[in-house]
Amino acid sequence: MTTERSSLRFSLVVPIYNEEENVGTLLAEVAEVLGPHGPFEAVVVDDGSKDRSLECMREWKRQHGAAWLRIVCLERNCGQSAAVMAGVEQARASIVATVDGDMQNDPRDIPAMLAIVEAGEADAVVGVRHKRQDTWTRRMSSKIGNGVRNWLTGDRVTDAACGIKVIRREYFLRAPKFLGMHRFMATLVRYLGGKVLERNVNHRPRAAGTAKYGIGNRIWKGLRDCFAMRWMRTIESDIAGKSLL
Repeated sequence: MTTERSSLRFSLVVPIYNEEENVGTLLAEVAEVLGPHGPFEAVVVDDGSKDRSLECMREWKRQHGAAWLRIVCLERNCGQSAAVMAGVEQARASIVATVDGDMQNDPRDIPAMLAIVEAGEADAVVGVRHKRQDTWTRRMSSKIGNGVRNWLTGDRVTDAACGIKVIRREYFLRAPKFLGMHRFMATLVRYLGGKVLERNVNHRPRAAGTAKYGIGNRIWKGLRDCFAMRWMRTIESDIAGKSLL
């Protein structure tokens, strides 16, 4: 499969942190589900995993001769936003799809979302987990978080933390960079003058591994990022069409 930028239909970016139990199954599913919708590449970013995630990915690539699979390794754990951006910066297609590395997102949703962006109907299509397969506590904390984000940003996003998105790469590169930016990409695209659509997507229960987020390690970081977005809202007209680093 050729990997020239002009020939790639899309790049899939997947951040990975301590998912050794999932990476083999994840890569096999990506090959099966997205292979017919290529040509594409998958840029899988190991975010300083402390388990065997990186070794498992390298071994899977070697065993399957997967030319479409590119592995990026961060020296230390930098967080999901940094891992996503590291993958986006290495991506070679003009459209980037993202999924989380825990296999709760379903790559079968990507082709329909991709088609919307390719048709010019939107610059970004973001997922909404309409039948979320998580605990009541996680669902409720997410609902509250979405409400606070929308109040502070002046935007309306149903499910900001949903990992499955399809966005024109230029918007990732033009957006202001901060620790929690991956949860605000819909709002950032709108701030930059782009059109965003939401689409209901499948959500699956976690079959292996452990969740990396909870109320305790998300609430204060989330509030900090919300106030950063509120500040950005005040200069919305200034950041449109610009790249802030």
